[in-house]
Amino acid sequence: MTAKKRTPSCLRIFLFTLLLFGCIGLAGGFALVEFLPRLAANDFGPVNRGLDIFERALYSARLLIQINDLLVPMDPNAKNPTPFRIEDGESVNLIALHLENAGLIKDSGAFRYYLIYSGSDTNLLSGDFSIPPSLNAVEIARLLQDANAKVITFRILAGWRLEEVAAGLAVSGLPVTADEFLTAAANPVFGVVPASLEALKLDSMEGFLLPGTYRFKRSTRVDDVIAQALLNFDSQVTDEMRQAFARQRLNLYEAVTLASVVQRESMVEDEQPTIASVFFNRLGKDMRLETDPTVQYALGYNTTQKTWWTNPLSLDDLKENSPYNTYVNPGLPPGPIDMPGLSALRAVAFPAQTPYLFFRAKCDGSGRHNFSITFEEHLNNGCP
Repeated sequence: MTAKKRTPSCLRIFLFTLLLFGCIGLAGGFALVEFLPRLAANDFGPVNRGLDIFERALYSARLLIQINDLLVPMDPNAKNPTPFRIEDGESVNLIALHLENAGLIKDSGAFRYYLIYSGSDTNLLSGDFSIPPSLNAVEIARLLQDANAKVITFRILAGWRLEEVAAGLAVSGLPVTADEFLTAAANPVFGVVPASLEALKLDSMEGFLLPGTYRFKRSTRVDDVIAQALLNFDSQVTDEMRQAFARQRLNLYEAVTLASVVQRESMVEDEQPTIASVFFNRLGKDMRLETDPTVQYALGYNTTQKTWWTNPLSLDDLKENSPYNTYVNPGLPPGPIDMPGLSALRAVAFPAQTPYLFFRAKCDGSGRHNFSITFEEHLNNGCP
């Protein structure tokens, strides 16, 4: 009887001891979670409050473990700075790797940890920098957020519409807001449009800001940004191409309009002349173009998908009441729908000679298309 009474008593003591140590361990864990960011802040500044409590502790611990990689410069006595460029849209991982390969930081992983810890991973600026090897990794990270860097790089992607260019400029580091750009693009001041384009009397720069990589002084204003892109268009679209447009019975504005459609319909450049031939063949037979990108342009921004290019389109979308809807309206849309690249412009100038009237995406995810002459063939090319 006595032994039976002692057993549950021992069990209670054992469970109480486990609970006690568990509480002590849990309290110690929470204390450590709070302590590590405070310790790291002494050397690395305050932690990014956008991280949750455990992420703060994790990244703080990582920085403390690799403190020498971050706070000891590669060459404290170096005097000659190293030129370093960050391209527009370049990822943080790639920037860190390039810094390590250039011999400017010791460890790209530690550098990324610091950027996340400090919240600097979204604040790096594109452009040209001059980095002294005497700076440590933390100082370099701060330098790469310096809005006083002399030159920045900005890239206009083929297929972007004006609003997408505006969004890119707004985060490029240039003193240009999205609204300022869109206003200037709709109301160009005297001298911005090259003389050879003046005759077009453009009321929008849609289609005429040639895609490519541009380098601007950080003080460059919006009119100069537009002027450089227009000058690039004017110089790259050669007299030979303009004469070829005329042979296709298109003026320059119509050619850019058709090229903008070709651009959005193609994922592979070498298909662009064939896609252009389909549209020329359809126009020659008085067939509507029936191309999705023109409807997407008409629909505008899709707040659900968070894109300017709604995909997929519904049957109701194809009935959109807009002059840009080429399922409803014959001929070309009233103007360009995006910025066509030089390859798309050349495809319109020098289209392939084919009998095709239809095309649709292949089912293999390659981005390529099946082309067909008859509607029956076109239907048979549908994905199972």
